[in-house]
Amino acid sequence: MKLVFLGTNGWYDTGAGNTVCALLKTKRWDILLDAGNGIYKYNDHSAGTRPVFILLSHFHVDHIAGLHLLLKFKFKKGLTICGGKGARRVLNTFVNNPFTCPFNKLPYPVAVLELPAQAGELPFKLTTLPLVHADPVIGMRLELEGKVITYCTDTGYCPNALKLAKGADLLITECANLPGEFNPGWPHFSPETAGKLTADAGAKRLVMTHFSAARYPANAKRALALRHARKVFPRAVAAVDGTKVTF
Repeated sequence: MKLVFLGTNGWYDTGAGNTVCALLKTKRWDILLDAGNGIYKYNDHSAGTRPVFILLSHFHVDHIAGLHLLLKFKFKKGLTICGGKGARRVLNTFVNNPFTCPFNKLPYPVAVLELPAQAGELPFKLTTLPLVHADPVIGMRLELEGKVITYCTDTGYCPNALKLAKGADLLITECANLPGEFNPGWPHFSPETAGKLTADAGAKRLVMTHFSAARYPANAKRALALRHARKVFPRAVAAVDGTKVTF
């Protein structure tokens, strides 16, 4: 499998990156983790000849803004979009007139599944649990090709994040906060808490993404975050747009 980070910013695009999106390429499927503006780079890395799945952690605009670009793609085997409870209602509003091209006008079939209720309809194993954030957000644990990939964004350290990350081959977390920063009213990871979660869960590797556009305006700040994360968990990576991870 290969993981390509198409967008690594939270909140808004900057010269450091686009808003959050990562492409997980497997033998059978293309799986996109969130759909920020980085999604526009998808067809630089895939021809769209396999079934495509978009897994949405939540509905904040920096995680779904790229859905207005769906008309750009030719997903020859169709698209399935998965989100938390209420996904069908939210997405049929957002991906519709007068905002953008509606699902039923796209040149390929689109299905919307709500999680966790319809996770069993997916062709791969996906476990979701609610995380701690200002609005409902889900963390994800995917089991694919004998590997476990956990994706936790827009949250702080919490018991469900620990459960999802337990023994993962790869843990992807956000890193919206600066080193040492903690705001209980707006939960997000700092590099130290990302490293601590990885170590506590016994996960093998950590990649940090979803860097706050305001706090991390340049990649030099991400290098600082990486140094702090590696003090807690040495096998950490700070993603930038274009980072590739093979496992």
